[in-house]
Amino acid sequence: MTSATLILKGTAEELERPHAQKVIAAAKYANVPLSCETVTAEECASISPLAKSLVLCYGDVPVTTSNAMMRTIATLSPASSLLGTSAAEDATIDGWLSFIWTSIDLPLSVAGDELGDNAAVEQDVAKALDTIEKYLTESKRAYMVGNSLSLADISLAVSLSLASLPSAKPSEGSVLGEYLSSITPKLDTPSASSIITPSGGIMLNGPCPPVDNKLYRRHRIRIKELLANGGKDYIDQTVTVAGWARTTRNANKGQLLFVELNDGSIGESLQCVLDAEKVENLEECKACGGTGASFQLVGTIIASPGEGQAVELAVSAAKLLGAVYGGDVEGNTVGGKLYPMSKKAHTLEYMREHAHLRPRGRIHSAAMRIRHAMAYATHTFFHNNGFLYIHTPILTGADCEGAGEQFGVTTLLGSDHLQKDVTLPVIEPPPEEDPEKLSKKELKRRAKAAEKAKVTEDPTKPVEEKVVGAVDYSKDFFGKRVNLTVSGQLNVETHACALSDVYTFGPTFRAENSHTGRHLAEFWMIEPEICFADLADDINLAEDYLKYCVKFALENCADDLEFFETSPHGEEGLRDRLKNVLDNPFVRLTYTQAIEVLQKAVAEDGVKFEEEPVWGIDLPSEHERYLCEKVYKKPVVLTDYPKDIKAFYMKLNEDEKTVAAADILVPKIGEIIGGSQREHRLDVLKKRCEEMGLDPRQVWWYLDLRRYGTVPHAGFGLGFERLILFITGLQNIRDVIPFPRYPQNAEF
Repeated sequence: MTSATLILKGTAEELERPHAQKVIAAAKYANVPLSCETVTAEECASISPLAKSLVLCYGDVPVTTSNAMMRTIATLSPASSLLGTSAAEDATIDGWLSFIWTSIDLPLSVAGDELGDNAAVEQDVAKALDTIEKYLTESKRAYMVGNSLSLADISLAVSLSLASLPSAKPSEGSVLGEYLSSITPKLDTPSASSIITPSGGIMLNGPCPPVDNKLYRRHRIRIKELLANGGKDYIDQTVTVAGWARTTRNANKGQLLFVELNDGSIGESLQCVLDAEKVENLEECKACGGTGASFQLVGTIIASPGEGQAVELAVSAAKLLGAVYGGDVEGNTVGGKLYPMSKKAHTLEYMREHAHLRPRGRIHSAAMRIRHAMAYATHTFFHNNGFLYIHTPILTGADCEGAGEQFGVTTLLGSDHLQKDVTLPVIEPPPEEDPEKLSKKELKRRAKAAEKAKVTEDPTKPVEEKVVGAVDYSKDFFGKRVNLTVSGQLNVETHACALSDVYTFGPTFRAENSHTGRHLAEFWMIEPEICFADLADDINLAEDYLKYCVKFALENCADDLEFFETSPHGEEGLRDRLKNVLDNPFVRLTYTQAIEVLQKAVAEDGVKFEEEPVWGIDLPSEHERYLCEKVYKKPVVLTDYPKDIKAFYMKLNEDEKTVAAADILVPKIGEIIGGSQREHRLDVLKKRCEEMGLDPRQVWWYLDLRRYGTVPHAGFGLGFERLILFITGLQNIRDVIPFPRYPQNAEF
């Protein structure tokens, strides 16, 4: 919260005009507390001679123009990103604010005046709208600047929504019209009088305002910030850095020590020069053990006289935090002889065998930075589009895919994995009884109890099945069999059918016996679910999301993408492949059409596949990659798959042979997204369960969603690690996860 009170003072007429409404909309979106107070024009002038009939009071500081007022509010809530996420975006937003003020607001302000020329006004405004229409059309932007709503969007939306001239209204079907229809609901700004809370402030949904008492701060500068802009911003400044040595080198007969220091914030390292004349403990630093040793260094940033780096650190004080004890097997001698992550090149297989140290390597650290960026982009995309993040259970009794490839979770084995002769409890046969020895009263009681059970039995719920000799899970922690989740989809649908648009992002587990470079036993899934939507809506959401992630990576992970493109482990032309995803709409065709394309490739072009493309098969990776890499050379969306190879919950099409499913195929990976419209018709869903060998009573709660207020809905799933593989260009999916889990390093 801000320590000073924000009060927007103005005449009653002015508070209802666009200038004031823009300020109110910005405050509401940024969740910055704002009070409105009606005053006279004379009172405004007494606050500031520059104020005519509107002024924003921020403590003792009066702000007099609407653009300056909006900027003041935006600076109080940096989390809202109303001024963009970079200096360049800030400058672009400022330019648009000036354009909207001079080309739209000023002309409209004189419309209707006795001396005003409405024809000239309409001509000026129409010209301005044409400029914006052309900009939005050519740039294909969802927002005026950047990837989220900014002051430019607020200013334009409010100006046009409150304009009275017909010329200020975008034509039907125009790009500007569609833009405003998507932007305006995000503002949802009522009149000034209706948004003032009893406490005199606006406290509505939106980004949190900043916290004044910032307690946490680093006692060092990250190398990423230091090397930004070529290090020019820190020339001749004294800084403190800390990190791990990638290399160390003695020079000038031992009087100099060069340390390539990296702290993980960026792939590049900072060259640090330790001079015996300036650093008292140089000998201690020289005896650090080399690569892998950790330091805290204080010094001055200077222009580097050598090649390969623009700046370097002239160290004045050094502290050796941790030497490398790799001189002997016991780890008692300083030296790098046995340090697993020496500066020589290592294979990725070798790196996986030393998973606890591989984050220090450039490949893995770059992959983790991109992994972080994609997780952040995922949450940002769905949050900005009005989705709620739902945490679905990891321990569950549901099997979403029905494949039986689940990991069981039990306490029946005890906590000691070395315990011998473990005996699992099993279901025992009921004790034998002689009916002749039972009294008539007991027989009558049992018959009555059995009759009552039939009456009270719910035909929609599963009947507890006890098989003699099977493991008795009633003795287990949960009282029944529980597994690690294979998907959060079924669970998240329960919330979609009440909250409309939701998503889950969490770990999933598949006991698949597939040791390929694209499969994992444990991986993360992103699964959005949208209500009141069909398959086309689902595909549009998936394409938007994937393109958002690619664009985010290109704009925010440029250094790491460049590294992967030039690395022998990466992919040549990586960035061009990613840009191709952005520059082209995804190809959309049915599964049947795809089979015809593949069959034609075999018959006419002589293409050879390991598996023959025939209708009804689950397309292998070679078919998927051929379509998007050889035929169309861009992402492909396949729809309407045969029902027999898809899950029970996918909506049955009218032909009753296919389902409303869609897979997105991308070059290098093949399938990266799989989704469908869900079957919302109760009778059809029950029939599909039976066809797939699933007892409908086992998913009674899932059927209840169709029984009580069913709605059309759809969703998709994306394997997060496959997304990282796609973005980085790496070959093996185990190189984009924090820990390689099998077959080695099982302790992780």
